[in-house]
Amino acid sequence: MAVMVRIARLALGWLPVLAVVLAIQLLTNRGIFDMGRAPDLRGQMVGGERFAGLASMPKPAIIYFWASWCGVCRAMQTTIMSVAGDTPVITVAMQSGDPAVVSEYMSHRQFDVPALVDQEGSVADAYGVRGVPATFVLGRDGNIQFATMGYTSELGMRLRLWWASR
Repeated sequence: MAVMVRIARLALGWLPVLAVVLAIQLLTNRGIFDMGRAPDLRGQMVGGERFAGLASMPKPAIIYFWASWCGVCRAMQTTIMSVAGDTPVITVAMQSGDPAVVSEYMSHRQFDVPALVDQEGSVADAYGVRGVPATFVLGRDGNIQFATMGYTSELGMRLRLWWASR
């Protein structure tokens, strides 16, 4: 019984922290993204090939915007690679240099995921991305089901994917 009381007190102690984190997420994401059909992605991949577009990707899928100069993006790289192991993921290197520079960065960081180079930020503009990291979860129909800006945990990402696949 005493253990249950301690667990309940601990949970209640974390409840305000969770509420603040959720409120910050809601405020930072408010009005930033348009839900609905995802704008198509076209452009050059890090390896030099052209990306065939979202129609070529199985769904549900993730579109992840990041930048080489973003510390939070670096913290999410392990999560993105883990999710990419079993989910279609396309990443967009926003304003991080030309394909050779982005490739060198990715190689150095051992960030091994498909990456479209958005040197000028035009792809990010089409999605309404104002900051990185930004993550979009596409449902089976290709529509944006979830969009977040800032750090997203692997559990949070997988839960969104699960919901989008329903």
